[in-house]
Amino acid sequence: MTENVVVLGAGYAGAGAVKKLQSELDADAQLTWIADVNYHLVLHESHRVIRDPDVRSDITVPVGDIADRSTEFIKDEVTGIDTDERHVSLEGGEDVEYDYLMVGLGSQTAYYGIPGLDEHSLTLKSLDDALEIHEAIKEASEDATRGEPAQIVIGGAGLSGIQTAGEIAEFRDIHRAPIEIHLVEALDEIFPGNDPEIQQALRDLLEDAGVQIHTDDPITEAEEGVIHFDEGEPLEFDTFVWTGGITGREALDDTELENEHNRVTTEANFQTSDDRVFAIGDSAIIDQGDQPAPPTAQAAWQAAEVVGENISRAIEGRPLKTWEYDDKGTVISVGEKAVAHDVKMLPFDTFGGFSAQNLKKFIAARWIADITSWNRARKSWSSL
Repeated sequence: MTENVVVLGAGYAGAGAVKKLQSELDADAQLTWIADVNYHLVLHESHRVIRDPDVRSDITVPVGDIADRSTEFIKDEVTGIDTDERHVSLEGGEDVEYDYLMVGLGSQTAYYGIPGLDEHSLTLKSLDDALEIHEAIKEASEDATRGEPAQIVIGGAGLSGIQTAGEIAEFRDIHRAPIEIHLVEALDEIFPGNDPEIQQALRDLLEDAGVQIHTDDPITEAEEGVIHFDEGEPLEFDTFVWTGGITGREALDDTELENEHNRVTTEANFQTSDDRVFAIGDSAIIDQGDQPAPPTAQAAWQAAEVVGENISRAIEGRPLKTWEYDDKGTVISVGEKAVAHDVKMLPFDTFGGFSAQNLKKFIAARWIADITSWNRARKSWSSL
């Protein structure tokens, strides 16, 4: 009997799961891959496109370079999942039936109910988003002068916000553009919840790059050209990029799977409240005891290795493996520079310079190599 295995999403979760499933499934299983784009984006390098759109070819991988000939790929938008009937609804095509489903749809930006935030900000969740930010900054700088520079505001000083600010600073320097950059964070320090040592190292790099940092004052409202704060004076902007949080995709609005804010809850084996549906990546809240696995590329890469094997085990009626997230450290870029912290197997906690820059490149190259080849990774090296 043929088992239909369907994977949703072309991000780290989806692409990694497909790659693993192709090596795990028996020949009589049919693997179908569904995504709204026909490429995998190395999302943690998407900020590079803000500076230079030409790098997009180096950080996108066509699905044909990942999928085997036996894997069916469908380019379409997922609009719903019916766990009773076991089918996936698509925007433009017929429903796709499944016996086992892997949800890796990623996330969308959360606005936390802040008035006007959705309408007046750009986001960074896709290649198109990065291109839109580039065009917005380019246009704003063309209309600006040294006396009245363009005001670029980034809301949220987590990983995406910091890296976005760094790339905009590089764009400014390369083009000698009249731009002022503001990084806004509601909490009392950038990169909230992390070690003070890496927080300070990142702050130093951002300030050296001319980024003005505003902390400890949440945004309360956004209007055309201006954001308001709980306590501070309003801040005018020409371009406003919001990177402040994530929530689940609209395709999971009516799901019967147990979820929190449209992010499906799973056991540590990635099994959801329906034993034929698995989920990893930003789509999932994966039980890890005291707190769930983080919604990071690193976690999705690790999970993808195990979820493919677990789906194969489920089909065969074998016990599922329990996954435990292994934090291998943090590396964040600020333009051409980078900071690394708590990297496993290294004798120091926080470092920058040439070593951190090349480690950041190697991480992205290793992922590209894992899903394609080292030859492809080498060609992408200069853009990473």
